[in-house]
Amino acid sequence: MKQRWRFWASVALIWVLSTLVDRLWWTLQTGVPAWDQADYLNSAMDHGRALGLLPGGGWQGWQALLDLSPKIPPLASLVNGSVMALSGDAPEQAAWSLSVWHGLLLVVMAGWGRRLQGDGLALIACLLAALTPAFLDLRTDYVLEMALVASCSLAIWRLGVWCDPQTGGRWGQAWGCTLAAIAAVLVKQSALLVLVPAGLWAAGIALQRGGPWLRQASLLPLLTAVLIGPWLRHNWITSLGGTNRAVFESAAREGDPGVFSLASWLWYPRLLPEQLGTVLLVVGLSGLLLWCWQRRQPSSDHAWSWRWLLLNLVAAWVLTTLSPNKGDRYISPLLPSLLLLLARGWWQWGHWFEARRSRLVWPLFGAGLLACVPAGWAHQLHRFDDRPRGPVEALVEAAGGADPSSPPATLIVVPSTSDLNQHNVSFYGRRHGGQTVGRQLGGSQQDRGPVLARTEWVVLAEGNQGSVRKAARRLDQAVRSSGVFEPVHQFERPKGGSYSLWRRRATHPIAGPSFAQRFPDLAAGLAAGPVGLDPVFAAVGQEHMLDGHFSYRDPVRSEALAALAQDPQAVKPRWTLALLAVLDNRPAQAAEQFEALQRLLPDNPWPAAYRSVVNLAGWNPWQAAAAADGASVSNPVLAALGDLSGVLSGAVWRIPAAITSVPAAVTAVEEALEPASSQDQDQEQASS
Repeated sequence: MKQRWRFWASVALIWVLSTLVDRLWWTLQTGVPAWDQADYLNSAMDHGRALGLLPGGGWQGWQALLDLSPKIPPLASLVNGSVMALSGDAPEQAAWSLSVWHGLLLVVMAGWGRRLQGDGLALIACLLAALTPAFLDLRTDYVLEMALVASCSLAIWRLGVWCDPQTGGRWGQAWGCTLAAIAAVLVKQSALLVLVPAGLWAAGIALQRGGPWLRQASLLPLLTAVLIGPWLRHNWITSLGGTNRAVFESAAREGDPGVFSLASWLWYPRLLPEQLGTVLLVVGLSGLLLWCWQRRQPSSDHAWSWRWLLLNLVAAWVLTTLSPNKGDRYISPLLPSLLLLLARGWWQWGHWFEARRSRLVWPLFGAGLLACVPAGWAHQLHRFDDRPRGPVEALVEAAGGADPSSPPATLIVVPSTSDLNQHNVSFYGRRHGGQTVGRQLGGSQQDRGPVLARTEWVVLAEGNQGSVRKAARRLDQAVRSSGVFEPVHQFERPKGGSYSLWRRRATHPIAGPSFAQRFPDLAAGLAAGPVGLDPVFAAVGQEHMLDGHFSYRDPVRSEALAALAQDPQAVKPRWTLALLAVLDNRPAQAAEQFEALQRLLPDNPWPAAYRSVVNLAGWNPWQAAAAADGASVSNPVLAALGDLSGVLSGAVWRIPAAITSVPAAVTAVEEALEPASSQDQDQEQASS
């Protein structure tokens, strides 16, 4: 017992010393969060507010909570937002959550290492993890990978414990590994790249052994339905779209090598010296060679645990390599397994010296650890230079941001740089309960008119504009030369140039009908079918950029409900409420309005089609099929939706009909959209 306490006290000491180093880094850095970092800080703040832990928010129910994580699951943001409530909402204060996740990782490394080889290997692995440049980076970079690394490692470790043929197969182990696996997926979907090979192996073990193993394995689908199901059902469309953009579109845009090319398979191995450090890697690999050379015959000690680690490491590495999008962060969930393997090499060298009764064991081990320090030290010093620095906080304060007493405001951000972008403007604008958000406009020629007509605040850049299109530069020129806006303040940038804050002149008030007044007519345009969709959602998307608080929704909803109270047969308010429900991601409410429109407009096929689509979005293919099949008008899109929904609801005999009707519906929609597309191209050429 005393030895056990000494072991865990050593692990705790490693965490404390690591955290002190991390806090020193956060104290010395003077930068601001860039795009990804600010986005994750915003997500943590959103979830902290939704839980009622941070000022500016409060509990509004589960649906509102699920709205906050449309693309990436919410677990890390829930934890990070809770830590933010205790530590503070400045970036360096919010980073305490990274230390929490790092503590979990060290616990996993310690427990897994003990199971593999005992206390010595476990402590070596923890020390190496604390010194590894990749983990030093992730502990001081506000992204999700530290949480992903810790949760994936926990899941693989506990799954291996449950699968162990000698000590596994217990209900407590089954609960532990299942909850850990689900938690990893709820941190980020890319956890599946690590968990799928291990899960398939575990499923094969359960099928082979049967009995209690099979009953315990049933926990995974049951708990997945309970814990992941609600989020996935609510956000599956946006999650799929976000995954497509993050994986496939990003790979094409960044020019990553093809998945079967030699460059792809060498992509991650070539990063290892930089991620782990040359000394750590060389000593570990040479020690593994020594271990293989000295193993005259296979040993049964810990054989299962090592086989579990090695095969899952290789399989997950292959899956990660097959992912089209490449990046140094994407391989990080595999580094703990790799470090445990390399720690075995370090341990083997110690064993080799001890076998020769050498007194140099501890001096050499200490020297080896010290030799690992420069790699991480140099990496962190380099990151000080790379850290974006800029006046975003001062700029937001000049616009009244981060002040709870100020009314909700939207800053239109035309440039997009690592030191000033819509994400970090929103973060600093909402600290301490503030209500100022940033939105990016300028990517299209169509943004110019609405910005000049309806925007209160605009942020421009003098010098480097960042990753923006030519249209953004033209919007910049239009704001400066229009006379509609006046400069409020100019903020110097550390690397030359400046940012300027512009405000609408009192002599140029916002004129014309508000979006709330236009919304009912836009919503009624849905009655035209596919031809009416693009104008509606283009206008709504633009409004969401101009007004990041969506302030039009409450008055529009109130007006529509009042109109229905006076005339329950009114059509226009139904379109309004249906579109609002779609924008709010409320499929059941949207289906209710489209059902009413289907009754009121029996000759129009589109209410039934929309009703079918939103029911499919809400995982209700039975109602989707009923809506399409029950329409009183014939239409190729309705026929395809009826067949497709029927197949998804179990009517496999409709597969032949779906094979015919779905392509016919696609052709019909393309033909309907072709004239509108040609007209848009003509208008675009005329404007250019």
